[in-house]
Amino acid sequence: MKKKLFITRKFPAQFVEPLEEYYDIEQWEEEEIVIPRDKLLAAVADCEVLWVTIADQVDEELLKHAPNLKLVTNLAVGFNNIDVLALRKRGIMATNTPGVLTNTTADLVFGLLLATARRIPESERYLRDGNWKSWYPMQLVGKDVSGSTIGIIGMGRIGQAVARRAKGFDMKVLYHNRRRRHEAEEMYGFRYATLEELLTKSDFVVIMTPYNSDTVGLIGAKELALMQEDAVLINASRGGIIDENALYDTLKNGKLWAAGLDVFEHEPVPLDHPLLTLPNVVALPHIGSASLKTRTAMLMLNVNALMAYGEGKPISNRID
Repeated sequence: MKKKLFITRKFPAQFVEPLEEYYDIEQWEEEEIVIPRDKLLAAVADCEVLWVTIADQVDEELLKHAPNLKLVTNLAVGFNNIDVLALRKRGIMATNTPGVLTNTTADLVFGLLLATARRIPESERYLRDGNWKSWYPMQLVGKDVSGSTIGIIGMGRIGQAVARRAKGFDMKVLYHNRRRRHEAEEMYGFRYATLEELLTKSDFVVIMTPYNSDTVGLIGAKELALMQEDAVLINASRGGIIDENALYDTLKNGKLWAAGLDVFEHEPVPLDHPLLTLPNVVALPHIGSASLKTRTAMLMLNVNALMAYGEGKPISNRID
């Protein structure tokens, strides 16, 4: 008898069809719309395996509706949408997609940094709105990236990839992390700094730390006040690490040059969010890993985990 698999999003057929040999599959038929919570809770009632995205909360409430659940496969490297402790208590396994999105996300981070520093989206709007009447010396001037100091909070795989790209722009690299990266320091000249020193001395602050109980609200009004008034803040990690109200006030009062955000505390971000009213905020819809090659690789990691479970083999990329 096949195992019951529920998929919370409509994925391309080439990733789903190979699983039909092992699973009785049901999936939400919308690609762009998150499955409503009540429908998700009803769908998991008899499923053994659940394939989710970061928009789907796998928590105590859901687990109470899923007595037969044995495996959760998450289409993301981060897993703050999953209550891992609750799964462990019930002996439920979970997997994610590490290792395949490092360079793609680092590229996006640096692109966001450049776009924010040089006011690229603002300049395009300026042109398209018919405001380009002439050239003048201080027209849409931005910040130089080359030769500046970048401070990276969170020096994991992606943080290190961002730092290597920064060296190509002759940037001085400071970083703050739970543990020192001595090998990277020796190889590339990165320098460890306390969080206070990093915020004080960096022209660009890039947040790449995971979202957890230690990093919720890590950058609030106090931390923003430490930054230089012409500094740029970039977040492509997770929403909730920055206090968005404090960031709005800081930018509104001219105490920060600009911010580039690929993530928000609530996603999709409401269109009436105060940050979206500011011209010096570059906002993206969480596209850090959004290249065809990388999203395909992420999906295949999930498929491989599901295939292994269906065949009764050991599962890779387990969240422990």
